[in-house]
Amino acid sequence: MAKITVATLKERKQRKTPITMLTSYDYAMARMVDNAGIDMILVGDSLGNVVLGYESTIPVTVDDMIHHAKAVCRGVNQAMVVVDMPFMSYQISVVDALRNAGRIMKESGAQAVKVEGGKEIIEVVRAMVDAGIPVVGHLGLTPQSIHQLGGFKVQGKDMETAQKMIDDAKLLADAGVCALVLECVPEKLAQKITDTIHVPTIGIGAGNVCDGQVLVVNDMLGMYSDFTPKFVKKFADLSKLMQEAIEEYKQEVINREFPAKEHTFTMSDEVLEKLY
Repeated sequence: MAKITVATLKERKQRKTPITMLTSYDYAMARMVDNAGIDMILVGDSLGNVVLGYESTIPVTVDDMIHHAKAVCRGVNQAMVVVDMPFMSYQISVVDALRNAGRIMKESGAQAVKVEGGKEIIEVVRAMVDAGIPVVGHLGLTPQSIHQLGGFKVQGKDMETAQKMIDDAKLLADAGVCALVLECVPEKLAQKITDTIHVPTIGIGAGNVCDGQVLVVNDMLGMYSDFTPKFVKKFADLSKLMQEAIEEYKQEVINREFPAKEHTFTMSDEVLEKLY
């Protein structure tokens, strides 16, 4: 399979071939996702929640993103790797945004960065695209603005916010984004945006009408049992399997059942007898 590129995404949009995308935060997971033939891997700032244990994505730094993105890129052969630009790494100025995006691209080896927002960051998007940096946009529920949005709520349900999302989507497409994530928006609004803009839309909680879908890999694998968003389908229940395996390991160690002989190395008695 050939490397997925920006050109591939455009072709998928034109041919109406769905695009697949999952998050990854380390080498081992990235290898599995890539081997499964997933088109795009997002090194999301969601690592703040699922890997680093923060309550939100706000504390995640550029260095955090680069560290995890480097590991992911080492495990990928075909997928297009996209890295989230964390909170306040692109909102202060165009110069800061270019510097941080450049660092992420150069140090991680990723193929694109992702930013949240519309009209308010459009100059930043244009500058990055002009500098040769592929950019993925993100509208709807934007986790970096979670305090401003008042929590994890569906976005675009009223006339004003829905129209703003459509306008922002057009601006981002015209500014040169290579794809646009739509998170937690009504399906009919997602359909209108998908039909309106010329770049692929990637849905997460936006129904089955976008040009592609993305999920947090830890969610779809059922690696956590505390909370599952409505838009997530658990394709496995690894949390239960892993917990049971860890508990079984503990008991076998306590009962001296592990390690058994097949896990143990030997040496000759002749050598042993000469030791003092």
